[in-house]
Amino acid sequence: MKDVSLQVEKMSCGNCLSTIEKALKSIDGVHQATGSLENKTINVQYDETKAKVSDLTHAIENAGYIVI
Repeated sequence: MKDVSLQVEKMSCGNCLSTIEKALKSIDGVHQATGSLENKTINVQYDETKAKVSDLTHAIENAGYIVI
């Protein structure tokens, strides 16, 4: 299991956070995704044999947000 913290631009409300968490949790191998609006970060715990950081980044970007 691996943990990563991603900085997300344009994440400004609870709905934004919920959308991003849902997009990440739909990826096979993601076990947990929790975010902080204050820090504009999302912390993801995932199985590195099933998912890559690029998969996480693409899911966030496909949801309409920018990973910086």
